This record gives sequence, C-alpha cells and structure tokens, in this order.
Amino acid sequence: MDWDLGHYEHLAAQLRPAAEIVIDHLAPRPDEVVLDLGCGTGNAAMIAAGRGARVTGVDPSPRLLEVARATAAAGGLDAEFILGTAASLPVPDGSVDAIGSVFGVIFAPDPAAAAAEIARVLRPGGRLVLSAWLRQGALADQARLRGELVAGVRDESPGRGLFAWHDPGALAGLLAPCGFSVAMHDQALAFTGASPEAYADAELADHPGWVEARELLEPAGRWEHVRADLTQLFADANEDPGAFRITSRYVIATATM
Repeated sequence: MDWDLGHYEHLAAQLRPAAEIVIDHLAPRPDEVVLDLGCGTGNAAMIAAGRGARVTGVDPSPRLLEVARATAAAGGLDAEFILGTAASLPVPDGSVDAIGSVFGVIFAPDPAAAAAEIARVLRPGGRLVLSAWLRQGALADQARLRGELVAGVRDESPGRGLFAWHDPGALAGLLAPCGFSVAMHDQALAFTGASPEAYADAELADHPGWVEARELLEPAGRWEHVRADLTQLFADANEDPGAFRITSRYVIATATM
C-alpha cells in the first residue's frame, strides 16, 4: 500500500486514543531514547516527546513524515522523523530504550525481518509496545471487501493477508527467537461520524488503500458500486441510529528482552 496516497492524516487523528494507551504501556522515562515505528503522522512520537523522551519516528511515507515534522514544530516538540522501513531501521545497534508502534509494524511485509531489526536496535532490557487490530468488526470487513474487489478485477484469489500480530501464539513465535517475552491486553476504539454514508465517503476519499484501489477499480467499471457496498457494510455495523459509531477491538502487546 502506498501510504502517500489519500489523506491518512485525517484517519490518524482518530487513532490518537490508541497512541495514548501505547505510550502509557511503554512508560518512557525522561531522556530515554524512544523509536516510533511506522510513525505515520507521529501520534505516538508527539506523546512520548511531550513526556520528555528523546524520540525518533520512522516511516516509509515521505508525505506523512512531512506532516509529522510540521505537527511537531507547531507544538514545539523535539522529535526527529526519518524515512525507513521496519525491515531496515536507520538507527544504530543497541541505541534505543523503547519502541512503540501504533498500528504501524503490523503492515510490515516481512515480519521476521522487522522482529530482527527491533531486536538489533534495542538495548539489553529494552521493550516494545505495539497495537494490532483483531480480524473482526466493520474495519476488518472493509479491508476484506477492498481486497476481494481488487482481486476480482485482477482475476486472482485474495491474498493471504498480513501476519497475525494480534494472535498471542503467532506473536510469541515471531518474537521469542529474538529473545522477547510477550504479554497482551485487550482494548477497543470507537470511530464516529455523522452517518454511515458520510463515514464511507471519508474512507473512500482519505484511506490510502481505497485511493490506490480506485486506480484499478474505476477503469474496470467497478468503482460506481463501491460506495453503496461500503455504506451498507457500515450501516449494518452501526451502533448509533442517530448518527454513526462502530467499535473496533484491538490488542496491546508488550514485549520485553
């Protein structure tokens, strides 16, 4: 997915409560070196910097990094933002006290490489806290719908999906060989809007996955049906008859070396 597309900063603002929880669990101490992995617009980085940590955000999206830099400057926060990927972190060995990742590292194409890099850059006794969506609810259904539509146009089977960062056994199996022990806590995050239609329109306009999919679906004559299908998906899941609200469950995973 090309995270430069769309307006992910509008979606990232809705994830700030999860970033607060990730940083609460990370509990950075003043002057600790903290890495925000897959930082996007820098939600977690800003929170950690506000608590006195020395923060670096790493993300593969140049545009989102520019948004993060501008936000940090406007808030008078001292945080550095660097282009990079989870499989090749642009920081030295053993230079980081703690890593936070708010729905970031879960999109890494090579989870094993990401785990190895996390272990490489953390100091002995370092810690990782990440958030990962459960594979249920309207947001998961939305991702499945998008994947099925794209696969249909390409005349291929939907991909096997991302690594199961939310699954305790899978995550322990990934991180234990790198010397981590893992604990998990369940959380939930509400998303609200004026109506299912308005929320669907915002997702279609802002989400990089939908903007990227449109480039394929529209020439194939499939885009005109997407809004109706997505609106119905959100209407079926709506928890607020007078407006719009869905609740998405996720986990907070804490890994210590």
